Amino acid sequence: MAKRVDCGSGVKLERGLVCTLSDGVRLVSDHYYPDTGRFGSGPWPTLLMRQPYGRDIASTVVYAHPAWFAAQGYHVVIQDVRGRGGSEGDFYPFRHEGRDGAETIAWLMRHPACNGRIGMYGFSYQGVTQLLAAAENPAGLECIAPHMAAADLYHGWFYHHGALRLASTLGWGLQMLREDARRRQRREASEILEGAWLDVRRQPQFAPYRSHPALGDPALPTYLSDWMEHREWDDYWRALDISDRYEAIGVPAFHIAGWYDTYLNGTMLGYQALRRRAGTAFAREHQYLLAGPWIHIPWGDRAGDARWGDAANLDTNALLLRWFDHWMRDGGGFRDEPRVRHYVLGADEWRAADDLPDGTNCALYLHSNGSANSRKGDGVLSAAASAGEEPRDFFVYDPEVPVLAPGGALALSGPADQSAMELGNNLLYFVTPPVARGVTIFGQPSVVLYAQTSATHADLTAKLARVLPSGRAEFLTIGIARSSFLFADSGYRADEVNRWEFSLEMTSFSLEAGDRLALEIAGSAFPLYDRNPSNATPPQLADVWRWERSTHQILHTDKYPSALLLPVEGAMPW
Repeated sequence: MAKRVDCGSGVKLERGLVCTLSDGVRLVSDHYYPDTGRFGSGPWPTLLMRQPYGRDIASTVVYAHPAWFAAQGYHVVIQDVRGRGGSEGDFYPFRHEGRDGAETIAWLMRHPACNGRIGMYGFSYQGVTQLLAAAENPAGLECIAPHMAAADLYHGWFYHHGALRLASTLGWGLQMLREDARRRQRREASEILEGAWLDVRRQPQFAPYRSHPALGDPALPTYLSDWMEHREWDDYWRALDISDRYEAIGVPAFHIAGWYDTYLNGTMLGYQALRRRAGTAFAREHQYLLAGPWIHIPWGDRAGDARWGDAANLDTNALLLRWFDHWMRDGGGFRDEPRVRHYVLGADEWRAADDLPDGTNCALYLHSNGSANSRKGDGVLSAAASAGEEPRDFFVYDPEVPVLAPGGALALSGPADQSAMELGNNLLYFVTPPVARGVTIFGQPSVVLYAQTSATHADLTAKLARVLPSGRAEFLTIGIARSSFLFADSGYRADEVNRWEFSLEMTSFSLEAGDRLALEIAGSAFPLYDRNPSNATPPQLADVWRWERSTHQILHTDKYPSALLLPVEGAMPW
């Protein structure tokens, strides 16, 4: 037996245990064992995390250290996935995690410290490893806790209505390739990648981004360029995720989402799909969701210059412990937990719901006298539809000088103040009057926009902001649609009126008395999403030589009633 290191509280750590897979690849894991004085000599219920970032880290950026969970009576296993850390093999994100995870669980079932009851936890990539392993239906896996992850990688991780999530995709891909370059002793490639990593937030400015210097070494894996090239959902994506086999999942899951997380859409789609399509009634009934005000890292009461209430500092470790005690120790501590618990931005409090709302129940129509450009303009949102003709609103989209993401040129996550960005005439701004009483919007907003554009290929973005009496405009949620995606079946026509209907990401917020709600419409949100070149050039290959400017017209008349659709709780305040 390998030497076991004392971690205090009776917890012992055994490093570098090896699981040999059926193809001969050896995966390495660290094991934390509980205090035998308090919890007996074993075996114990086992918690497994599979991750690509080095098993010492073990997602401690958001969770308690594995030793803490071991101190609560669990055998905790942190494993390096294939091709990362101490594990053998070649890393290609997501590709091997289903089979490798299932074989790891089968190996743990034979481990003397495991009592045959296994749960998995972890966020981001570590959340996807759970979903993929669970879809293999391994014996012994009793529950999972996939946080800020995606079951549908195309729609929930990489693309949003056809537009690539450029900043997160490029940034994360460069991060992963750094270790590949070191493992393969590609010094020149490593230096390029390390240089890019020092200023990773500015890398999306490189155009065309498919020709980024960090992608030039043919000895490195191709996953980052593959994500850029597979711009439609196809067999490539089917092979990487569970988006067409939710029925294979048969275990309870505790999902955590962040309203400002990069993978918010992925978490919500996964929860909803498993509520409807998990393979057993038991699994469908026992999907739970916690949606907080958080960015990807960290989870707490602050993001950027914004501060929420103390309630945002929720003890997610205690919740996780209750989750696992409930399913793996028959503790019953999750029995009274609501199906959905969500943090209401603005009200700064948690509320319970039976499930996520389905659809919208309030329409706010766009109005102006033809000058809705910027918040200095005359754009209005009203519950009254247009009674006749109104002038069209125009804005020009220039991919060389795009409208920036809610978090600016660095696409920083959080409720950033939009008021300065709203001064640009390259966006349209529509706002409600101040509300006389509080109102909560919980669910998935959407828009119906009647637009005429000069471009043969176009994007439209729709962004919501909560405008406080002070003038601060806090970002709430955003959506984008690319014409090639939205009109793939019906056909898109330049210089003709097209009906754009698309959803924004889910949210939960309140408007207090005196607050207003603003809708911004633009042709980009760069670098959160990649730029549309306004022509048939693939966006990943477009640069200043291929970009074209285009003119967008938004109509709001009785014949073309452009509107914002909201899931409002209770009586309408407008």
